[in-house]
Amino acid sequence: MNATSVLRRGVVTDAEAIVGAVLVRAVIFDVDFTIAKPGPDLGPEGYRRLGERHGLSLDPERYADARVAALVDLKRHPELDHDEEIWIRFTQRIIEGMGGRGDTYAAAAEMEGAWAHAHHFELYEDAPPTLAALRDRGVPIGLLSNSARDLDEFVAHHGLAVDAVLTSRAHGKTKPHRAIFARMLELLSVEPAEALMVGDTVEDDVEGALAVGMQAVLVDREGRYPERESIADLRALLSLI
Repeated sequence: MNATSVLRRGVVTDAEAIVGAVLVRAVIFDVDFTIAKPGPDLGPEGYRRLGERHGLSLDPERYADARVAALVDLKRHPELDHDEEIWIRFTQRIIEGMGGRGDTYAAAAEMEGAWAHAHHFELYEDAPPTLAALRDRGVPIGLLSNSARDLDEFVAHHGLAVDAVLTSRAHGKTKPHRAIFARMLELLSVEPAEALMVGDTVEDDVEGALAVGMQAVLVDREGRYPERESIADLRALLSLI
């Protein structure tokens, strides 16, 4: 498979936009919002039910704005260590943005714990056929996630077949730290230039991968990065092989 690390600006739907440069021997996928999305229990109504369990009145209509505001305030660990407390505080800000008052921390800890379970996630419809096609073509696949989730359980629950999984909780560092990418490359036994990273975040997935010499493709399902080269459907990757 041949690809460049930078695609044509806008959404790529076929191979025409990709000029062969380096042989890619493995594809590494981010998980959340790349191959899977949170299910209902992790969305607005899930927060409302969470609030009821904790004596909080949360307005589902305020979820989207609350999440955007929480993302603005989100701070990384200074050493890019995996730190679940950061995500609990992030979730707490969402809860408070939805109108929660009182013991919002306990509710946030419960919600953050729910993100660790595979059954709370749904695969995007383009993910299973894309991963299956790569397997059929003999391309090793890795899953690399800033998460506390058990990816072995996730893979089994969703019936996926991959060659390596790695989370920031298991490794200790989060993307875009060089060390977590290096460890995934070791697990797949490939050199950086031979690996293609596919993910939905510019800093963590694309820039993090490019910094260690990998190739990278940005997945932009919702048109958040119109100025960036990207794909909107994972099946576009198959035209590169």
